[in-house]
Amino acid sequence: MLIILTTTPNKSSAEKIAKHLIKTKQAACVNIIKIENSIYRWKNKIKQSPEFLLIIKTKKPLYKRLETELAKIHPYKVPEIACLKVKKANEKYLDWLNSACL
Repeated sequence: MLIILTTTPNKSSAEKIAKHLIKTKQAACVNIIKIENSIYRWKNKIKQSPEFLLIIKTKKPLYKRLETELAKIHPYKVPEIACLKVKKANEKYLDWLNSACL
């Protein structure tokens, strides 16, 4: 199991990405969390803006395809696509995740 993190500038783009990943079975579940404020450096200036965090649950063999697809449909020029490997998860959840993804 992998957890992929990405952020978007608004709720509609977050929902569009989430629905696409679920529809194409690249993810079993996507949580969307509103972030009040992100502070970051862009083009050598400090910026801040609200964002939406997507927590994407998938399986390891789908990572490369998901990364490529996410880069294509993401609204940011340089999207965050961070992958976290899950060391342990309960067996029933993993069975569900494996059946929900390709």
